[in-house]
Amino acid sequence: MTGGQAGARAGGVTGGVTVPGRAGTVFGWGHPAVASVFATAADGTLRLIRLGPSGDTVDPETALPLVELTAFGHGSGWSGPRFTGTAFGARLVYRGHRAEGGRGGRGGDGGGDWERLTVELQDPVTGLTAFVELSSPAGVAVLRSRVRLRNDGAEPLVVQSVSSLLLGGLPSPDDLDVHRARNDWLAECRWYAEPLRATVADISVDAHQHDSRAALTLTGRGSWPSDGHLAMGALTERGGDGGEAGDGNRERGRGRAWVWQVESAAGWRWDLGERAHGTYLALNGPTDAEHQWRVRLAQGETFTTVAAALALGSGGGSGPGSMVGSALGAGRGSGLGAGRGSGLGAGRGSGLDDALAALTAYRRAVRRPHPDHDTLPVIFNDYMNTLMGDPTTAKLLPLIDAAADAGAEYFCIDSGWYDDTVDGGWWDGVGEWLPSSRRFPTGGTDGGAAAEAGGHGGAGASGGPGAGAGASGAAGGSGTGTAEAGRAAGGEAGAGGPVDGGIRAVLGRIRERGMVPGLWLEPEVVGVRSAVAAELPPEAFFQRDGVRLTEQGRHQLDLRHPAARAHLDRTVDRLVGDWGVGYLKLDYNIVIDPGTTAPGDLSPGAGLLGHAHAYLEWLSDVLDRYPHLVVENCASGGMRMDGATLAVAQLQSTSDQQDPLRCPPIAAAAPTAVPPEQGAVWAYPQHEYEDDLITFTLGGALLGRIHLSGHLDRMTERQLRLVREAVGTYKSIRGDLARAVPFWPLGLPGWTDEWLGLGLRAEDGRGPAYVSVWRRGGAPEVRFPVAHLRGSDRPVHTEVLHPSAARADSAVSWDPATGELRVSVPRVPGVLLIRLTQEERARA
Repeated sequence: MTGGQAGARAGGVTGGVTVPGRAGTVFGWGHPAVASVFATAADGTLRLIRLGPSGDTVDPETALPLVELTAFGHGSGWSGPRFTGTAFGARLVYRGHRAEGGRGGRGGDGGGDWERLTVELQDPVTGLTAFVELSSPAGVAVLRSRVRLRNDGAEPLVVQSVSSLLLGGLPSPDDLDVHRARNDWLAECRWYAEPLRATVADISVDAHQHDSRAALTLTGRGSWPSDGHLAMGALTERGGDGGEAGDGNRERGRGRAWVWQVESAAGWRWDLGERAHGTYLALNGPTDAEHQWRVRLAQGETFTTVAAALALGSGGGSGPGSMVGSALGAGRGSGLGAGRGSGLGAGRGSGLDDALAALTAYRRAVRRPHPDHDTLPVIFNDYMNTLMGDPTTAKLLPLIDAAADAGAEYFCIDSGWYDDTVDGGWWDGVGEWLPSSRRFPTGGTDGGAAAEAGGHGGAGASGGPGAGAGASGAAGGSGTGTAEAGRAAGGEAGAGGPVDGGIRAVLGRIRERGMVPGLWLEPEVVGVRSAVAAELPPEAFFQRDGVRLTEQGRHQLDLRHPAARAHLDRTVDRLVGDWGVGYLKLDYNIVIDPGTTAPGDLSPGAGLLGHAHAYLEWLSDVLDRYPHLVVENCASGGMRMDGATLAVAQLQSTSDQQDPLRCPPIAAAAPTAVPPEQGAVWAYPQHEYEDDLITFTLGGALLGRIHLSGHLDRMTERQLRLVREAVGTYKSIRGDLARAVPFWPLGLPGWTDEWLGLGLRAEDGRGPAYVSVWRRGGAPEVRFPVAHLRGSDRPVHTEVLHPSAARADSAVSWDPATGELRVSVPRVPGVLLIRLTQEERARA
């Protein structure tokens, strides 16, 4: 590694920063949107003293070290919940750095151009070396960070916690609001805000000569990492039109914003607190105190943290290319964001919108490339408010025809296709993943009567065991002694065999109707009554103190074990390789907390994190074998909606909410957590709905990934025409959605808001913008600004795309004087999808 010098060129940015009174190392790095300056403090530790292209600097003595960590025998310098002031943080001295640019594709980076910086630090006491790995996609105002530890000392070291990203020098808590997103089953992505001072009180720091020990902390635990809260957070600086955060989650100011995510499919933690009259942010993966996580590093052994990402939003600008403040400074208004022409995150609308737009671009850059991200096919799933886990040949055939006629391009058979019990009690019998001969009899495609007569209860796949919990019916699966014997008896194995009935005939009908067939699968669980539970070795399952864990009648596979992985490989090769399934909805409906202690695991949290990494490695290998397979990530809806999983899976289930009037706030806020083209949003029109409710439930999915459901086969022709029109509208705009970034003209939605809004605009500010507006009550008219169009000297054309009937009875108009859109929706529930297009200037 090379040491840095002031004025040296690093990572495409020319340094030239003078720190008064300092003679230590100073160097710059990063593309313009995240231009950063680093300097050593008097103790030899390296500090990030500026983030942004042209801002004030922070004194290195008050900035935070690049890494904080605790280990047995090496704790913190003070008591309290803050993850700052550790013994290691003050001892990890700077040894050198290496900067490089180029294409992604390594170290967790996706495609495209990236800037990367690796900083080497070492502790002279223990010999521990830390490599801080920073990266950022070109032109995007997002900094990604993770830390790799290597024990170069002679003695083993037990690490209890280590930061992924640290940032100090943010504005005073007096000037900041903190935003969090509650994320509960059926009520996902519910953002709320409060002043940071509500938690971190002003204690008169100068009178005590000491910072407050208070901190606002948030954690996610167990194998549902987003159960309770998203693994995200945000700070907004009050400014512009000003005001504190009040009730709900409205972002009142138009100042700068910082939005972060911790990319962990297991545990995570973040905290905010006061330091030197400013604010610090610490992002961590699992820790010993919160998650029972710790690892032992013998000489030469390594550990790498989960990644964390920080997006910057400037706010207050009037359009692309506007100059914003930069600098990670101690003073108010010092600015932190992207510079002139630096790409996403630069001066469009509110700072929070800017930062979330940048985070959207980052998520696209870091994920695994896949054609689904560009084509956005329409998916029909038979579950929600329709078959509800009770599929049969007789029920599916008319749905397949109706879905194809409505314009669906994929058809997914959801849970229950493997259930051979007479009472629907499959919950604790799953694991073989063989088709039910009762539900899908051989000998033709007109069967299913036997399954119909069985009176299946339709146990839900995503919300608990339902009828399956504690059921005394026959064992799930084929009912034969072993999984291999079941495959032989069922006649479902063997590539290239003729379709002779059963589920393969139903899959064939899906293909005949021009759609790609899909199946639901819950790969990580094995029911206690399943033959697989006895076939696989005990070490293939989660365990504690040698006892296999059981949750809700199920065991959890440990994908680090080769037998567990081989079992799932055989399953996927049968479904995808032999049966020709092109879509897998991978669900996960139990939660294990704190984890597992397999042989070699020092702690259950370490075992859980190891399994989470192994699961994503397995999924990546599946996609390598079947590159056109589309995978939907689901965990009872959005309970595993984390950045690590989203970087591998093509789609994310956002909710299992069954009430169409409760869906809009979830759909409107989902792009805070997932890019629009990955966010699966249910649209389940029913034959008993009035026309307004049909168009309402369809309209809510048009700026995401539409997941059709509903008994389309029972609809009248007039009702089907409404469905076909909505699907046609979606297909006409999906090419724009795949490259658009979100904004919220009415602010982030509240759970009970009467009016809600979500917008998508082109990354570069050119091309059309789309706004979905929902009315669930209140006055029939609303006005709101569209910040990136405000002040434009080009006329803005408005067009209602959905529903078609609204073009006659709803009013939409653009006010160029105020830069506001006026929307009138006369009835509730009502929804409009509006396209805004700037007219071209007349040629001279």
